[in-house]
Amino acid sequence: MSYKPSGELITYCKEWEAKIGAFIELAESAEPENPPVDIPPEFPAEARALITDLPFAVKDNIAVKNFSLSCGSKLLASLRSPYSATAVVKLQALGARVIGKTNLDEFGMGSSTDNSGIQKTNNPWDYSRVPGGSSGGSAAAVAAGMVPFALGSDTGGSVRQPAAFCGVVGLKPTYGTVSRFGLVAYASSLEGIGIIADSAARTRAVFAVIRGKDPMDDTSRNFPVCAPPLYPSLNETGKSTAKNTTGIIGVLSAEAEALEPEVRRSFELTKERFTALGYKLTDVEIPALKYGVPAYYTIATAEASANLARFDGIRYGKRPDWSENPDNLIDKARDAGFGDEVKLRILLGTFVLRSGFQDRYYLRAQKIRAGIRSGFEALLGGSYGDTAQNAPQMDAILLPVFPTRAFGRGPNSLSPFSQKAADLFTCCANLAGLPAVSFPASVEDNLPVGMQLLGRAFSEPILLDMAEAYEKIHPFPHPPGFKAFWCPAL
Repeated sequence: MSYKPSGELITYCKEWEAKIGAFIELAESAEPENPPVDIPPEFPAEARALITDLPFAVKDNIAVKNFSLSCGSKLLASLRSPYSATAVVKLQALGARVIGKTNLDEFGMGSSTDNSGIQKTNNPWDYSRVPGGSSGGSAAAVAAGMVPFALGSDTGGSVRQPAAFCGVVGLKPTYGTVSRFGLVAYASSLEGIGIIADSAARTRAVFAVIRGKDPMDDTSRNFPVCAPPLYPSLNETGKSTAKNTTGIIGVLSAEAEALEPEVRRSFELTKERFTALGYKLTDVEIPALKYGVPAYYTIATAEASANLARFDGIRYGKRPDWSENPDNLIDKARDAGFGDEVKLRILLGTFVLRSGFQDRYYLRAQKIRAGIRSGFEALLGGSYGDTAQNAPQMDAILLPVFPTRAFGRGPNSLSPFSQKAADLFTCCANLAGLPAVSFPASVEDNLPVGMQLLGRAFSEPILLDMAEAYEKIHPFPHPPGFKAFWCPAL
């Protein structure tokens, strides 16, 4: 049976789409691709209700059979995917229905979605502002109420930053907990599929479904048995099997960074609210973080220069009308198909991998990466099950997502350099391979401000517990014109 939305919902989505341009491809119905599967016993029925038979959107660098797979690039604008990503298949098996592919910065390279070679996407809160990036289309669609959740990808904050700009929840899982099969790689060692949803509870339900080892992805893995359960069960004594936590949140000082006054105000408010919830807050510092952005872009562009070498206009993708030889064909296809930001990052990645430059740039960046990971592990503890782990001092670290709220275009925009420098608060989780969840902390001058919680590897249950506790007392906001079509978050 196909998913058939009501006429009211179809009209609602068309009206929003005309205003924000979230989708590269949007269908009015969706056929199920897979038969139902057995539900794990720890996955409660009320959580299944947050997913089953509901529509969801997928960022257009994640494969969905018979849908577009443009990656936001003119080079791949006509490409249709012959298969589906593992994360998509798992959701479809539980009855969720893909209704469209969302816009993104080309190949996931950007912080605004304005780098898309296909179209522009606007922020549902203010159409003159960007929705963030690179998963801006997915965040805008969820914020507008067109879908209750969407899949995105997070390489240096590409799920959490647009979620913060649009006032929704964004989860970047521990590296490897969600299969990357079907994700078009930008920077393989940093990137993973993430979740954007209208509530922390729905984010948890989606994550429970898509996580786990996948034979199609050698980097994927299961949760350790000693990690906190997503859905605590009761033992024979009637007590919860949930792991004990310290009740301590580390606060990463943002004094050295030029936070927008509204973001600063929201950060202070968030700290007060978590204190009122019973958490103890303590200031923390990780010196290596100040080198995080240059290390991140060195590693990411190096990997991008290798990963994007496959896009040559020969096997697939748009090719020129004529060429003198195969080399000329590739040059012309890439020149016409790739945008300026993609070309810049490929060139930068090629430069840092040149003979004689690897030691100076790439290997030094990897050492900084190891230092950042060690800094977090000293505070949060190592991975669950690691016999050499440090004793955790706290449950999570609280920090801003981005120094500003959603920025505008033209004279109100941030320069490309400023956008990259502002990744400081998000790229650290990707460098360390740790989970982080962003959530709407408050609305300041009619725009949402997001904060994020970062935890040790496989601590998603703890981070989502915190986000849910915050949401329960301070419900997440919606943009003007929003209507709720989906079952409430339980």
